[in-house]
Order: sequence, then structure tokens, then C-alpha cells
Amino acid sequence: MDLGRSCGILLHPTSLPGPYGVGDLGPEAFRFVDWMHSAGARLWQVLPLGPVGYGESPYQLFSAFAGNPLLISPDLLVKRGYLWPADVANPPFQHGAVEFEKVLPWKRALLQKAFAGFQTRATPADRDALAAFVAESHCWLPAYAQFMALKEAHGGTVWSEWEPGAVASEEGIAYHRFVQFEFFREWNALRDYCASRGIRIMGDIPIYVAHDSADVWSNRDLFQLDAHGNPTAVAGVPPDYFSATGQLWGNPVYRWDVEAKRGFPWWIDRMREALRMFDVVRMDHFRGFEAYWAVPAHEKTAQHGRWVQGPGAALFRALEAKLGALPLVAENLGVITAEVEAVRNEFHFPGMAILQFAFGKDDQAQSFRPHNYVRNLVAYTGTHDNDTVAGWWKSEGKDSTRTAAQIEQEKAFARAYLNTDGRDMPWTLIRTLMMSVAEAALFPAQDVLRLGSEARMNTPSVPSGNWRWRLQPGALTGELAASLKELAKLYGRV
Repeated sequence: MDLGRSCGILLHPTSLPGPYGVGDLGPEAFRFVDWMHSAGARLWQVLPLGPVGYGESPYQLFSAFAGNPLLISPDLLVKRGYLWPADVANPPFQHGAVEFEKVLPWKRALLQKAFAGFQTRATPADRDALAAFVAESHCWLPAYAQFMALKEAHGGTVWSEWEPGAVASEEGIAYHRFVQFEFFREWNALRDYCASRGIRIMGDIPIYVAHDSADVWSNRDLFQLDAHGNPTAVAGVPPDYFSATGQLWGNPVYRWDVEAKRGFPWWIDRMREALRMFDVVRMDHFRGFEAYWAVPAHEKTAQHGRWVQGPGAALFRALEAKLGALPLVAENLGVITAEVEAVRNEFHFPGMAILQFAFGKDDQAQSFRPHNYVRNLVAYTGTHDNDTVAGWWKSEGKDSTRTAAQIEQEKAFARAYLNTDGRDMPWTLIRTLMMSVAEAALFPAQDVLRLGSEARMNTPSVPSGNWRWRLQPGALTGELAASLKELAKLYGRV
């Protein structure tokens, strides 16, 4: 895949500013696109956009296909006539971090009002558009709408605890169809606007799906479950840079033999829908397709798992046979073997490099140093799982994987390698990636803003308090855009 020499911003839409407690796909999203255009950025990377479940993580979703209702814009619902201006007046939120515990019930009540408004005030064109959306989403929408309606009828409990034979209400199913229709209508309008401004969107596909999801509920034979529907083995990774005990994600692992025997139809549907949403797709935890870390479901940490063979190249051959050449970026971080890289190279998927990891004891540190880069690469100052560059630079060794002495060695090497006194590390790393040979250079918005650890998006293995950071109104200034564009022009990324 040819990404073209470019730069871009990593920012999840929930982090956009606005008055409604969480970023959405309304006016502020369009303003952000305008800012990116003025900054010379041509890639916008987002995290998974599905409906969040446990811990509000975009990697633990109620569906691998559906959109997140939290991202639906109240302003656009008013504009369509489904809500009245009074319905969104005086929202009870500050401009700070996302308060999911307040936003979720408020947004749900608002969407219920919008659904009632659609039922009574929708135009014939709106109703036709809804019918067309339902028809074209037949591979996932019926199961998702039924799953969510049943989940609400059971007070939000996990599906493996539901009473047998329960039936969802038609009203509940219709509501969730409407919510998804509105999400995708707003998303498609935003994507079209990005295209008009020369910006491509990079989406993110988690390799695994949540146990409490429409995907597992409606495809139980594709996952390693017991007779009661509970996982027998769960996903994670062994001890690594982020955690001395590994990461225990808890997602059920696939029965790849079953999916392969059928020709990978579920994955073909999943990729087809993703390519309708995004221009480029980052495949999260790419190494898990070659071999994955499976942990017995009763374990409390990921330490006692084992590597199990995955589908490997056979999956991607099946996807390309149905969908053509795939515009994928492989998240090849962690314990990467020659076999993993052979799969990636067979399909010419760009890999990833994290500059923040280039100076310490990470196993991939050598390949993360820019003098070792190849062109077919997406290089980052950091990702959603990293501390911000400013936070990383101020770290004093209070994490589980690095001592204070190791951090001092890391900093000394970084100063020497980058020829810097360390006074502006976020933009030193940005400049370094801009001048590298990597086709794409991507920067979390927090690094562009020089923000510290308070702006970190996620801390792996910490189960709560993540995914809440938001931009402050007006933070991305014209001056920052001009500085970024100057570097982009200087190093041929415009």
C-alpha cells in the first residue's frame, strides 16, 4: 500500500471539544479537519469507533461493526428536526475530561427523544434513507439491534446470564436501528468532508472482540466458550514494556479452525464494513494473526499463557481474494518473530515504529531508531497506550518495568541521539519523524500541544480512568498549524 509521504494526527473523536460532555461528529469535528488541512496533515487516525462497553474502552465494544452512539451530534439532531433547541440547552457538563458516568445516561435519554422525533417528524426521504441503510447493513445490524434491545431488557447484564428464550421488543430493536443509521449518516458526511480537504482517515480494527458483544452472542461457535457461553481461554500478551505481569485483556479467543473451514466469512464481512468507513485501517495486535497468547480463563494475570498458532497468511489471502488489495497498516509491536514479519511482508503492509521506545530496553528499540527506518513504515512519537512525550521525558521510574537508573540512561542516550538539551522534547521528536524516510509520520494531538501525563489517553493494565482526555476549546491554534506545516513542507510531507 502506498501511503504517500505524509504526516497526520492521532485523535479519537471523543477527545474533541464541545459543550455536550464528550466529543462528537458535529461542528467541532469539521473544525478539526479544517485545522489539520491548514497544518498540512493528510492523515487522521482514530481509535475504534464502536459502542463502548466495559471500562469505556474502544477496544472492548458491544459490536465490531456498529458505531458509538456517544459520537452522535446533538447539534445535527436539532438541525434535522428530531430534537428541539430546548432539548440541548444548558447541557450539564464542563469542558474538561469525559465524565462517562454522566454522559452515558444523558446522551441515551437525548437519543430516545431524537428517535421519537424521527418517528413523528421524519421526511419521506429520511425514511427511505433509513430503509436503505437497514438493507445494506444486513450482515450485522439485525443481530446488533436485537442484542442491544435484549441487553437493556436484562438490565445491562452480560448475555451469558440472560434468561433462555428471551425476546427483544420491536420498539427497542427499531431504536437501535435508528441510532446506527444516524451515526453512519454523520460519519459518512464527515468522511466526505475529509476527502474534500485532502485528508484520509485511518481507522483501527481490534483483533479481538469483547465477550459481552453482539459478535460473540450471535456467533458462539467461532469462539472458545464453555456450555454456558463463558470463555475457556482469553487473550492478552506476555510481560512487556508496559507491564511486568503482561496484559490480560479478557477477550475470548477465536476458534480459527472453524472460521478457516468456512472461508473466513465473518472476517470478510468485518473488513468489508471497515473499508466502507475508512481509507486506511490499522490492524491492532497484528502478531496475533500469526500466533496469539492464550491464557486460561481462570488466571488473574497474563503470565501463564501460551503461544498458539493463528490463521497466518491464509486469512489475508482470503480477504484479498474477496476485497482486493488491502490498505492495511500492521501494528507489529511487542514480541515480533520472523514468521510475523513474513506475513506482513507478503502483503506489503506497512509496519509501525514508536520513537518513544527507541532509547530504552524495549526489544524493538533498534528498529525504532530513525537511522534504521524503511520507507514502508508509519512512525509515531507515541500511541494511545503511551504516556505523552512530555510525560515520558519527566518520568522518574515509578512504573513496573523501568528503574530510575534505566530512565537516566534512556534520557542520556536520547539527548545524544537527538542532539538536544531536552527542553522541547515533544517537538524534537516531531521534527525527527518529519525528516525520517518513513512514509507516514503520526503525532498524538497531546504531543503537538506539548501536554504532560495528565493528558495521557490510556494506561495499559489500569482498568479504570482511561479514555477521558479532551482538547480544550481553541487549543489547536493557527500558530501550531503553521509550525507543523512548516516542518511538513521542509521535509516533503505536503
